[in-house]
Amino acid sequence: MLEAILWDNDGVLVDTEQLYFEATKEVLGEVGVELTEELFKMISLREGRSCFDLAAERGMTAGEISVLREKRNLLYSNLLRSGVQTMDGVEHTLHTLQGRVSMGVVTSSRKEHFDLIHAATGLMPYFDFVVTFEDYEHTKPDPDPFLTAIRKNGLQKERCIVVEDSERGLRAALAAGIRCIVVPNRLTGENDFSGAHGIYATIREASSELLRLALSDD
Repeated sequence: MLEAILWDNDGVLVDTEQLYFEATKEVLGEVGVELTEELFKMISLREGRSCFDLAAERGMTAGEISVLREKRNLLYSNLLRSGVQTMDGVEHTLHTLQGRVSMGVVTSSRKEHFDLIHAATGLMPYFDFVVTFEDYEHTKPDPDPFLTAIRKNGLQKERCIVVEDSERGLRAALAAGIRCIVVPNRLTGENDFSGAHGIYATIREASSELLRLALSDD
């Protein structure tokens, strides 16, 4: 029987990854580092590395990169304050599953950004717990975020499933020993999703499998 669904946030619940890319691209561009969408998809969404590695490769110091990162975070926050869109079918799916299975968000977002994102989405009442960037030591594709969620909430990983949109998220879930459903978006569609429990075009399409698992006695 399914015990909990662990949802990624950016690109799964809300359409924010393009905003994050734009903020990072603008800040890196100010110091002469070009961040293309293809590089962003490879470095961030597939490999799970920081795009500021490109600045380090140009010889920028850790201190200089820290300043850039803070500038990007501020710019990203300002973009989020303009409002974000929830992904199609998410609220209907969450409403259908609520009360049938525990649900939580496991995200690489900082808490300040997560709170800005969900200031007006109306999605938070559907969730029993949230794990953000500050709650663990190593981010995806390391399994630490999911293992932290399992440990803090007394869950059995064999009775959980993850919903992700990216290769780095899938790799993190599999490394934690948790099944993973993938719903790719425009930025992650070319990722390698080998090992996924299932791959669906939209959350609406994935919802039937999630409901089946939530109601199953297996």
